[in-house]
Order: sequence, then structure tokens, then C-alpha cells
Amino acid sequence: MEIENKTIVMTGASSGVGLEILRRLAPRNRVVALSRSAPPVTASRGDAPVHLATDLACPAALERAIEHVDTLCPDGIDGLVNCAALQFTPRLADRAFDRATIAREIAVNLTAPIELVAGLLPALLHRPGAFVLNVNSGLALVPKAESAVYCATKAGLDNFSRGLRAQLADSPVRVFQAFLPLVDTPMTAGRGTGKLSAGEAARRILEGVERGVADNDVGKVGLLRLVQRISPALARRIIQGGGQ
Repeated sequence: MEIENKTIVMTGASSGVGLEILRRLAPRNRVVALSRSAPPVTASRGDAPVHLATDLACPAALERAIEHVDTLCPDGIDGLVNCAALQFTPRLADRAFDRATIAREIAVNLTAPIELVAGLLPALLHRPGAFVLNVNSGLALVPKAESAVYCATKAGLDNFSRGLRAQLADSPVRVFQAFLPLVDTPMTAGRGTGKLSAGEAARRILEGVERGVADNDVGKVGLLRLVQRISPALARRIIQGGGQ
């Protein structure tokens, strides 16, 4: 699958890995970016990305975004990239933990991707070779002590993606996941070492889609998955020791 001359809707395009994905897609495709702030990027050739101001944690905002996409793209869309994510690091027992973050983290990381897939599926079914790409994390496979809610949302996204893939097996829409290791983004500032650059993560994600890799283990995630299969206890020790 060559990602060129496509119409693609994506989230998370204002920073981090999502911004790097946008930078690679925009010159050759029509991109509609759903985010609260506009991406700090323009296409090097062709049209600039269309920005629809959207709070992914707000159901009404999601509904408006879906309606706007249908209006902007009456002939359907070729791809939906769910890349936006939030991660709050305090543990539940910490004084700094804010219960209000629970609903927002779940909404952005899990509910919004599901809502967008459900709302935009008719538009995807209009196009031959359409795809959904859910950008996931190695923490979907093995959780860490911090960010328990984040880990739960990523595990949920994995299960949703697999279930969706089964539902759409007889349709023209393909469902991809990319599982990321620790990537150098604003979300991971001050945490961990040996991070993969956001640009390299984006390159490998899109390469996986073009190669048709259903579950793309980026970087060290492939090793983590192997260790988890052989020794779940060892995989837990690796992650708890700061591997993600």
C-alpha cells in the first residue's frame, strides 16, 4: 500500500510522533488534523493540512468533527490515524494524583479512537484500500507501575483494534496498529534513556502500513513481546525497571 494522493484524518498531529507523521503525509496527501491547537506545520507542496479544532475528550466536539469531515470529504476518506494520547504519571496513592485526570485520559486514549472509527467508518467504506491506524504502546503488552490508567487504555486499544479487525475482515478497510517503545516527545520529557526519535518512530510507523504489517512492533517492542511470551515475569521486571 502506497500512502500517496490519499485523504487522511488524523489526531495527535500538533506535537510529538503525530506531528512527524503529519510532516511525512502532508506533502503527498490531503490531511485533516483533529486537535485542540493547530499543527505547527505546512505542506512543502500541495495543500496545507486542514485543521479542525477538536477537544477529543468532549463527545460533542467529536460529533462536530465527524460531521465536518463528512462535509469536507463527501467522497469518503482513505485513512484514519489515531495518534493522540495523554499520560499522567502519578500513582493513585500519590498526593499529586488527580482523579479528574482519569476520565480525560480514558477519553482521549481509548474512547475517542473508538468514536472516530464508528463515526467515520461509512466514509472509510466508500474508499477502496482504506485503513485505520491506531498508534499504540509497548505498555499495552506489559504495564508499568506508573501511569496505570494509561497502560489500561493502551491495552484496551489493542483489544479494540483486534476486535475491529475481525469485524472488518470481509470489508475493504484494513486495521493496523503500531506499538511504540519510549519515544523522545514532550510527553516523555525527563523520563528514561535511549529513546527513539519521534521522526524515526513516524518513519517506521508509516513504513509498516505501506508494507501491510497488521501489528507493527517498533524498535525494542519486538524484543519485549518475545520476552513476554517466554517469561512474563522477566518482561514485568524489565518494564518496572524503567524499560518504557
